[in-house]
Amino acid sequence: MLRVALCLIALPVFCSCRTAPESGGGMPVVRVGFFPNVTHAQAILGSARGDFQKVLGDRTALRMMQFNAGPSVIEALFAGQIDLAYIGPNPAINGFVQSRGEALRIVAGCTSGGASLVVHPESGIHKPEDLPGKRIASPQLGNTQDVALRSYLVSHRMATLERGGSVEVIPVENPLILDLFRQKQVDAAWVPEPWASRLIVEGRGRLFLDERDLWPRGDFVTTHIIARTEFLRARPGIVKAFLSAHVEITQWAAEHPEDARRLLNAEIGKLTGKPLHPEVLAQAWSRLRLTWDPIASSLQQSARLAYAAGFLKSEPDLTGIYDLTPLNEILKDMGQPEVR
Repeated sequence: MLRVALCLIALPVFCSCRTAPESGGGMPVVRVGFFPNVTHAQAILGSARGDFQKVLGDRTALRMMQFNAGPSVIEALFAGQIDLAYIGPNPAINGFVQSRGEALRIVAGCTSGGASLVVHPESGIHKPEDLPGKRIASPQLGNTQDVALRSYLVSHRMATLERGGSVEVIPVENPLILDLFRQKQVDAAWVPEPWASRLIVEGRGRLFLDERDLWPRGDFVTTHIIARTEFLRARPGIVKAFLSAHVEITQWAAEHPEDARRLLNAEIGKLTGKPLHPEVLAQAWSRLRLTWDPIASSLQQSARLAYAAGFLKSEPDLTGIYDLTPLNEILKDMGQPEVR
């Protein structure tokens, strides 16, 4: 039942992550969570180029921790196992609400866009009215794309099976979604990049909806950076140094897109065992924008959508979820506009 399933979101979800070796000699370690996704590009590029370690200096070690799902990141943050993380909006909202506003702060943006609804060529889906009776996959129950999918159904007066409708939403990890899509076990999927482009290129899928079309000016937060509040208060200088590298990487990628894509794909290959097909990477890159702006205006809407979809008991008060002081100090020094 949906009620039982929703309760599972609040239970511990242990991470499936690969980490660098622990540093010796008592050196302080900054632990950063990320996904091996195109939407977490700055995390991957900054680690590969050495930008993060450079700003941390030789007296602080960097430990990059690879995750596969947002709730796992939040559980690790609750346990004090990570200090910073690249993550989507809905897990961040959920973590903030669960901790009554204490556990985390959003300190910068990372990616706008980069999520789509892709349909199987034999699904018979050509318009929203064709969705009833179909099986649609999402990456994980309650994750950002899962909420977007359920909200889209509600906006078109459709309901999932759990709510008396006929649309079956199947939350499953992204790699399994691609397998199910190829096997015709699902009719469509709402997924982030590069998985949307993989469904199109490798699964012969068709782009049904680019989520940017649902947002004003096509801008919405897909990934941002969160800091464990305790760490932010205790080590503000380290957080600011890390963010300065993040901003520099974002600028470099905008100015050198070919080099950025080439390095990103090589690193994804190392992290996952296989680089992306060039066409997959090209399509994925075209549907997102790297940024340091957290696009705060879209976060409250994400919270409203999560509430409407039944993942929150009430519409949350997100007052205090942002601490953009370090980021804005960096931007001011650069002569860049501050973010709200």
